Amino acid sequence: MLIEAFSVVNTMASEIKFTQDTMKQFNVAKSFNVNKDRINAMNFSLDGETLISSSDDDSIVIYDCKEGETKRTLFSKKYGVDLIHFIHGTEQVLHGSTKVDDSVRLLQLEGNKYIRYYSGHTKRVVSLSICPTEDTFLTSSIDNTLRLWDVRIPTAQGLLNVQTIAGPHTRPIANFDPEGVVFAAGIQSSLIKLYDIRHFDKGPFTTFRPLEMMENTDKQTTNSTLPTEQWTHLKFSPDGKMISIATNGTSLHLIEAFQGLPIHKFTDFVNDRHEPLQCCFSPDSSYILCGSGDNRILIYKAESGEKVIEKQTEHSGAIQCIQFNPAFLMFATAHTNMLFWLPMIDAQPTDDVPS
Repeated sequence: MLIEAFSVVNTMASEIKFTQDTMKQFNVAKSFNVNKDRINAMNFSLDGETLISSSDDDSIVIYDCKEGETKRTLFSKKYGVDLIHFIHGTEQVLHGSTKVDDSVRLLQLEGNKYIRYYSGHTKRVVSLSICPTEDTFLTSSIDNTLRLWDVRIPTAQGLLNVQTIAGPHTRPIANFDPEGVVFAAGIQSSLIKLYDIRHFDKGPFTTFRPLEMMENTDKQTTNSTLPTEQWTHLKFSPDGKMISIATNGTSLHLIEAFQGLPIHKFTDFVNDRHEPLQCCFSPDSSYILCGSGDNRILIYKAESGEKVIEKQTEHSGAIQCIQFNPAFLMFATAHTNMLFWLPMIDAQPTDDVPS
């Protein structure tokens, strides 16, 4: 039964036209209870066959997505592990540190050996993204800097100082666009700057304040110079046309990628503990999948903003990790346990949103 269910993974996501019915057919196909603490990050390989996760219990777990099995568990007891990400293949990963210092580390999975440390940040790294076309990666830290790195060199090749005022909203976030030509930096939870990776030293080629644009239609209060929610995650859609901005509050913002025009603001989340929630896009950019603090996932149409489905999950707390497989028809969610979701054709959809 399980092998038959996971044969669905052989369906290429690029071959599927995602519809509301497709999204409603997703249900949990496999649950893993490997970790003893929160899973803080996860990443699919580009071929979609492998998933890797990092956890606050210092473990790194490797999953076989086609077989629905765990392949291996490693540990980083000395340095801790966060923000784990494959680097152009499945033999090496980059990850942030939670102990000793704030370096990013390059780990060879075979043999569990560190190859290189990338030092420079003086406080915790809060975002790490890989350029899809080069051996380049980007980090941002609560030391108010963004650094651009060549994976072959232990020192940063570029440094951007983020000018902010002191306070809880000084956490910068950043990510590359799907073409690997542009990166976006979210600053002080209110400002987005877009940089050409080839000329980042010349400064941003455009800057916008998406929340101020939203205030014109949303009638939000403007008495405070700082937002009440902190931006925690920024991501381009796979087609490069949109940017999602997740927060540690109860809002998710969807904006146009190169002008910052507001598209939608989603506010159906529970997040009493102000966890850094995340969202992801379907591979065709037509749907947005979001985790909530009360163990629900919510799925919206990107174009209309309509909530098409919400589901209770087996997670015992906030869903801080959610990712769609880039190659196959599946997605994963995580809290302290990991869930693999597949479209079960014979399953009856549950928790449909009333029309």
